[in-house]
Amino acid sequence: MDSLSNLLDGFGTALTPMNLVWVLVGAVLGTAVGVLPGLGSAMAVALLLPVTFTLDPTAALIMFAGVYFGGLFGDSIAGILMNTPGNSTAIAGTFEGHRMAKSGRAPQALATSAIGAFIGGIVATTLVVFFAPTLASLATNFGPAEYFALAVFAFIATSAVVSDSALKGLTALLIGLTLAVIGIDGPSGASRFTFEVPAMFDGIHIVVITVAMLALGEVIHVASKIGRPEDNSLIPSGGRPFLSRSEFREAMPAWLRGTAFGVPFGVIPAGGAEVPSFLAYGTERRLDRRRKNPMFGKGAIKGVAGPEAAGNATAGTAMGALLALGLPTSATAAILLAAFQQYGMQPGPLLFDRSGEIVWALLASLFVAMIVLLILNLPFAPLWAKLLKIPKNYLYAGISVFAALGVYATSASIVDLMFMLGLGVLGFMMRRYGIPLAPVMIAVILGPLAEDSLRRALAVSEGDPTVLVSSAITIVLYSLMAIAIVFTIVGKVRSRAKADF
Repeated sequence: MDSLSNLLDGFGTALTPMNLVWVLVGAVLGTAVGVLPGLGSAMAVALLLPVTFTLDPTAALIMFAGVYFGGLFGDSIAGILMNTPGNSTAIAGTFEGHRMAKSGRAPQALATSAIGAFIGGIVATTLVVFFAPTLASLATNFGPAEYFALAVFAFIATSAVVSDSALKGLTALLIGLTLAVIGIDGPSGASRFTFEVPAMFDGIHIVVITVAMLALGEVIHVASKIGRPEDNSLIPSGGRPFLSRSEFREAMPAWLRGTAFGVPFGVIPAGGAEVPSFLAYGTERRLDRRRKNPMFGKGAIKGVAGPEAAGNATAGTAMGALLALGLPTSATAAILLAAFQQYGMQPGPLLFDRSGEIVWALLASLFVAMIVLLILNLPFAPLWAKLLKIPKNYLYAGISVFAALGVYATSASIVDLMFMLGLGVLGFMMRRYGIPLAPVMIAVILGPLAEDSLRRALAVSEGDPTVLVSSAITIVLYSLMAIAIVFTIVGKVRSRAKADF
């Protein structure tokens, strides 16, 4: 009952006229960026992070909530209408969604996507409301050794899952940890990786890293492809932007199954919603084979419904893991963690006590954002698709200027702009060679926490390393990490064996 009363108080804050405006602004911006191929909610949050310094914390975080889910809604529009998903989380739903569009059912595919995202997000957010405070209270049992185990779990699980190559995943992790330790070491006062350059003593700001590697890296990557022949044909979308009763009945079981896949993956550091969305797609495909008239390959509505619900359900519970444990389970969640830190708040067990009013307003705004996004996407999805017609050279030039202005606004430092350019080139090289970005973002955010927790644990135990595995929580976390690694290795060996066969 406490959760319900706190949520009602949160609605009282979130439903004020000004905060409703911020929800709408976030939803519009998130959807607009998500529609554009290669972008997504992570880049939208990264680009907006520098320009929210002057906003009230509640308003800024409410706007980020709209951006967070708006990006997921928008990702699917490009995939369905142009077979170019805005982000990797929308790939699974694109297979059947684009086939539906080519057969003249684009409005139904877009409606299925929007309703599935709404159902998955609402169910997951409801679970977060009632279970995140409990999870936070349990997390008060975490000490330095437990937090170190949690950070290592996030590092290894993310690196193992998000890349086809474990070596590439660990390389991304190492890059992130290296960026995290640049600057003056607090306890010892020693400089690390600064090359005795005074401008590097304070380290590299998280805003510079996120904007450079996500936004500028993507700009350079797209610029390197301009001039190559591409199929950018946009399928027109007209007709009824809703589902018939029979279509709704057919999609409903897939929405629920997809939500069931996505909910648990939100608290697992697996780098995003790619894994549950593909699991949902595979399940619907196997079930479809039992039908007298299989629809997969012809534009199956269940092939859109399941993955879309799974993706937003994962995003919803990922917010719970972020708020209750301070654990970012995807690149977007890692940047949201930086947004909290920007206002002097540290997500984790004490956040509900120290900043309860802001947290409950944020949770309430998630429900509001879902409704706003459903209204924006059902009738107006064809209008969002018009963004795909913007010439890439103008679009990405504008993103570059906006990124540079945002970075300069944070510190008024030319050195930060030089860092941004260098890290942007690094982000481009990582994309070129298939090195994932999610482990970098998570390592940059959680690296200092892992280092500080390790030092504190060893200081308390007077250097005894067994303290790192001396509690049931650490043993469980390391065991789960080992299981995740084993399953990942087995899955990749099987997939390679099938490919060779």
